[in-house]
This record gives sequence, C-alpha cells and structure tokens, in this order.
Amino acid sequence: MDIRTQATEMDSMVAQGAIVDAVEKYFAQNANTSDYNNVTTAGKAQMVEKMKGFLDAIAKVNGIELHRTLVDGNVSASEFTFDFLMKDDSKVYWHEVIRRIWNDQGQVIHEEYFNA
Repeated sequence: MDIRTQATEMDSMVAQGAIVDAVEKYFAQNANTSDYNNVTTAGKAQMVEKMKGFLDAIAKVNGIELHRTLVDGNVSASEFTFDFLMKDDSKVYWHEVIRRIWNDQGQVIHEEYFNA
C-alpha cells in the first residue's frame, strides 16, 4: 500500500472540511488517537463521534490550510492551520502537526496531534 498516496488523499479531504469522512475512510477499526491536551480516543467509532461533536459546534470555518505532508515508511506528518468560529462565539485557531502511523492495508492505526 502506498502510504504517501493515502496520506495525501486523507489530508486533501481534511483540508476540504470532510474530517468525519476522512476518519471513516482511512482509520482502522482499532485506531487510537492522542493530543497535546491528553485527550485520547480508542477505536474508529469513538473518533468519528468526537469529530461529529466538534464539527457540530462550529459556526463558521474561517479556514483550513494544509501546509505540507511528509512520509517516511509507514509514518506521515501533516502540518495544518485550522481557524474556526464556534457556536459559543469562541475562536479556535490551531497550528498543528498530525502524525499518523499506518498499517499494511493503508489504514491509520494511531494519530497524534502536536502543537506547532
């Protein structure tokens, strides 16, 4: 499986705002995630629910910018800037690196977020 193609396609979906669709398409059933605030998910279903809840809280997407995607073996790192206005009038502005570990079937088995 070509991880570079998988990572590029997934990042393109995320950059277009199709974050839930990207998780549903590319995450393995047993995938887990962790972020810099020690929030974790265990399993694809939990990540889908987390992303649906987050997206439902967004009032306006000011921008999602993919800066670059790097791939080394079965690991990819993608740098994004996310800019959202939330329904509670708060603002979310994240510049982060998303590191993914992929399995032999081209599915994400671990995703971790780093504040850039």
